[in-house]
Amino acid sequence: MKKYAWPIIMFVLFEAVAVTLWLTKDNIFYLFNFSYIGVSISLGILLFILKYKHARRVVQLLVGLYMLVYLGLIRGENMQLEGFWYYLFTGVFEAAVIHYAVAKLFGPLIFGRGWCGYACWTAMALDFLPFKTPRGPRRKLGFIRYIVFAASLVFVGALFFFRAGNIERIMFWAFIIGNVLYYAAGIALAFALKDNRAFCKYVCPVTVFLKPASYFSLFRIKCDKSKCVSCGKCRRVCPMDVDVTDNSRKRLNGTECILCMECVKACPKDAL
Repeated sequence: MKKYAWPIIMFVLFEAVAVTLWLTKDNIFYLFNFSYIGVSISLGILLFILKYKHARRVVQLLVGLYMLVYLGLIRGENMQLEGFWYYLFTGVFEAAVIHYAVAKLFGPLIFGRGWCGYACWTAMALDFLPFKTPRGPRRKLGFIRYIVFAASLVFVGALFFFRAGNIERIMFWAFIIGNVLYYAAGIALAFALKDNRAFCKYVCPVTVFLKPASYFSLFRIKCDKSKCVSCGKCRRVCPMDVDVTDNSRKRLNGTECILCMECVKACPKDAL
């Protein structure tokens, strides 16, 4: 039964968040929201343990479509970075602020960039493209994420500064247009650089939050050096160019690991 410990732990963790927010905010939506996400992630971990090859994709679709379609399009919540700034400026601890606190600010201290691997609705679509492993060297384009991050902050700040009317409606359309631009940029970069995750590496503004916290992540891929034969298969299948054979926190592209487990599956000696 020990091998089933992680899905149980993950479910309990999310259920604790769900119940805490439900009781603190007196809103049953949070119980449903975080329970659903917890069940979805726990199911994915269970499927991985059972060696189902599409385990991560199942979680991506369950969580990604829920966030994009239900929360974003049906409920009208802007779950992009603009939504976070919007609620932060209004001083309301709701929706996107809670989402960012759990998934992108404090959560990465526990599960690193697991959000990028299992829940991001942008990456969910990009991972269906044909360039699952990078076919070229990593580019020095990471500065773009900071430009997009700043543009997002300036955009929402300008709405408040100029006292724009009907900001909630603007935020809804910003969510739709923002997603269209993200998908367009992600697909274009994937084909241009032959790398499905080029958008995540160079453009995504959320990584400005994710990368620093991921450095201290509790859950990490580690290598058993006594088993490793330095075959290089783990490096070749990693979509984020992480050197998982190095157990130090300063390993190459260490804060990029999305816990996709492709390296674990590829290792012929079960060293990871």
